[in-house]
Amino acid sequence: MSKNKTLRIGLIGCGFMGRTHSNGYNRIKNFFPELVYQPELKAVCSRNADKVKAFAEQWGYASTETDWKALIARDDIDAIDICTPNDSHAEIAIAAAAKGKMILCEKPLARTVAEGQAMVDAVEKARVANTVWYNYRRLPAVTLAKQLIDSGKLGKIFHYRANFLQDWTISPELPQGGEGLWRLDVDAAGSGVTGDLLAHCIDTAMWLNGGITDVSAVTETFIKERVHQASGKVQKVGIDDACIFHCHFENGSLGLFESTRYARGHKALYTFEINGEHASIRWDLHDLNRLEYFDHRDDSIVRGWRSILVTDGDQPYMKRWWVPGLSIGYEHSFVHQAADFLKSLETGEPCHPTFKDALETQKVCEAVIDSANTRSWKDTNVKGWLK
Repeated sequence: MSKNKTLRIGLIGCGFMGRTHSNGYNRIKNFFPELVYQPELKAVCSRNADKVKAFAEQWGYASTETDWKALIARDDIDAIDICTPNDSHAEIAIAAAAKGKMILCEKPLARTVAEGQAMVDAVEKARVANTVWYNYRRLPAVTLAKQLIDSGKLGKIFHYRANFLQDWTISPELPQGGEGLWRLDVDAAGSGVTGDLLAHCIDTAMWLNGGITDVSAVTETFIKERVHQASGKVQKVGIDDACIFHCHFENGSLGLFESTRYARGHKALYTFEINGEHASIRWDLHDLNRLEYFDHRDDSIVRGWRSILVTDGDQPYMKRWWVPGLSIGYEHSFVHQAADFLKSLETGEPCHPTFKDALETQKVCEAVIDSANTRSWKDTNVKGWLK
C-alpha cells in the first residue's frame, strides 16, 4: 500500500475540545510520518462565522461552514469530528453515518442509552469507522497500567477506586446554559459530573478491569437554581454537582468512584488505584508521566511503592517523542488517539473505544443516575466489556 493517503477531516465545534483535536491532527505528520493515512484539515464548522474563520486560520483548516448539515453533505470530507455539546451528538452522528462518513465523537457518546444505541445502529448499518475520544487511555502511563494488568503481574484484582475532582462551579452566581456553561444545563449535557467526569473514570476502569455489573449511587445538586443564559430567568438545575458510587465488576472486584465540582483546591484531580493479590498500581493525572507500582513478591527488606517514570522508548508511545527522562503532556493523548485511528484505517481493525464500547460506558452512567434517583442498586446491563 502506498503512503500519503489523505483523510479529509471536517470538524464540528471550535471550543476547547476542537482545539485539542486539531492540535492532535497537526502533530501527526511530525511524529507519525510513516502512517499510510495522514489527516488533512479540510473544513471546520461553527455557528459564529467570525469565530470559526479565526479558528480555521489559527489551526490550518482550508475552509469553514456555519451549518453542520452543509459540512456533512460535502463530497470532499471523509471523516466528521464531533466536538459539540452532548445534545447534538446523536443527530450529527446519525446524519454523518447516513452520508457514509467516518466519525470521531467527543465523549460521552450521548446523553442517554437510547441516543447512544441509535448512534451505534447507524454506524454499524453504514459500516463506517468510528471512535470516541476517551483520551486518557492514550496517556503512556495509563497504557502501561493496562499492559501490567493484562500480563498478570497484579494477579486477581480485588479493588478499583477512582476520583475526578474539580471546583469551578461553586459560585451560585454562575449561570447555566450557553457557550462554556452548557455542562450545567441538563437538556444540553444529559447529566452533570456523571457524564462529564465519571464517564472518563468508568471508561478507563472497564478498559483496565473489565465490565461493571451493578451500581449503588448517591448524587447531590448543591445549588438548586441558576439563571439560564438563554432565557435570563432563574431555572431549576437538573444536573448532578457531585456523585459517589460503588459497584461490582465482572471479575469479582469491588469499585469505588467519586466525582464533584465542589472540591475546593482541585482543578482536575483524576486518580485511580488498583489492588491485586500480588501487586497494586496507582496513577494521578497531576503527575501523568508516572505510574506507581507495589509488588508484594519483592524481598521484604526492599518492598515498597516504586515510582515508574514513563518516558523510555520501550514504554507505550514514548519512542515517538523525546529522549528518556523528558516528559509529555495532556495534549499528547489526543495525538496518540488520532494516530491510532489513522492506523486502524490501514489495518482494518477498530479503533477502541468504538461507539459500541462507549455505549457500555453510557449504560453504567445511566444506571448510576437511576440508582441515585431511586436509592437502590441497579444492574448496568453491560454484557461483557468489549476489549
